[in-house]
Amino acid sequence: MKIHTLNIMIADISSGLTVSLDTIWVLLAAILVMFMQPGFAMVEVGFTRGKNTGNILMKNFADFSIGSIVFWLFGYTLMYGEDVGGFFGKIDLFYSSDGINGVPDKASLLFQTVFAATAATIVSGTMAERTKFSSYLIFSLVITAFIYPISGHWIWGGGWLSSMETPFHDFAGSTTVHSVGAWVGLMGAWLVGPRIGKYNKKGEPRAIPGHNLVIGALGVFILWFGWFGFNAGSQLAASGKDNASAIAHIALTTNLSAAAGALSALFLTWILYKRPGLSLTLNGALAGLVGITAGCDIVSPGGAIAIGMIAGIVLVFGVSLIDKVLKIDDPVGAISVHGLAGATGTILVGLFATDGGLLYGGGTALLASQFIGVIAVAAWALGTGFILFSIIKYTVGLRVSKKIEEEGLDVYEHGESTYNL
Repeated sequence: MKIHTLNIMIADISSGLTVSLDTIWVLLAAILVMFMQPGFAMVEVGFTRGKNTGNILMKNFADFSIGSIVFWLFGYTLMYGEDVGGFFGKIDLFYSSDGINGVPDKASLLFQTVFAATAATIVSGTMAERTKFSSYLIFSLVITAFIYPISGHWIWGGGWLSSMETPFHDFAGSTTVHSVGAWVGLMGAWLVGPRIGKYNKKGEPRAIPGHNLVIGALGVFILWFGWFGFNAGSQLAASGKDNASAIAHIALTTNLSAAAGALSALFLTWILYKRPGLSLTLNGALAGLVGITAGCDIVSPGGAIAIGMIAGIVLVFGVSLIDKVLKIDDPVGAISVHGLAGATGTILVGLFATDGGLLYGGGTALLASQFIGVIAVAAWALGTGFILFSIIKYTVGLRVSKKIEEEGLDVYEHGESTYNL
């Protein structure tokens, strides 16, 4: 009897330690992902002009603040609530569950909140230097409350993409998070139009250099650092040998892909433009990070390097496509980094997954599912983005006046200057 009681006590202690360790890991990962927010802000600030720095910082503060409240209010349950027809979750207002499902439900809420904020902040870069701050606030609310949670439910909340015979695989959000933000941002950038002076009368693009690549580079390093929380944290557990092994593997593939993306962009720009370009190399690292996010758990280290290299190449040619062919002004290259590289990385899971990938003898089933998921989410984000920004454009307006754009958004939109020398 005493031995039985002792075994029960040991089991209870072990279970409690497991929950505690997993909770600490998820909260630590959430903090790392939250730290990506200043990374995004610094990239955008460094790649744009100094007269708009305050506006960019305000947007990044505001979208995180709005997203945190709205996602708690009902976005989280719209994404993860009881499945309704495979398309969205049942809404439960003011989420306050004290339950524990592996980790406390509130820890899961916080972790998913910082992901939602990431999707929203991606759009800030695509529409930088000419968008009304008030209009940006409206968008931030809608994407966090509606656009992101619904497509997220299809993939992570038990919706139709996760219920296919061969489920769509997006471990940490190449498509779920990054491509959603990019495709919505593409619609916003198209509808708001290019910055003054971006294209000449012949429609040829002109470079508008960012004012501080030191800040931009620091932002990329911060994002690279935070991405270990983004990807490895998505394991949602750290206790036990299996979870420990998974976290280590994910961290390794994440790092290798980022490095490969940076190097492939570096050498490709060297070949194309006769010198290695810093801005494209920085974005190449980000493209590698975005590209590996979907399959970081199920590709080999070698596969991660291949995905990163391909993502870096897609980034370089994607920037030219967006800028010169589509003539969409994307000041920081976010559409190429998060949209094109995200979609590419998601599809490449169907080739490089060690279990089910075409190159590993798994056939085409997973590859087909990846294509379906990428196309479905892109259609959703592009469609809702077009509707959202069209409504804003023809009601409150999207764009600041010519005078404000030329003199800078900081003083006119916020009443203060960032640099006072």
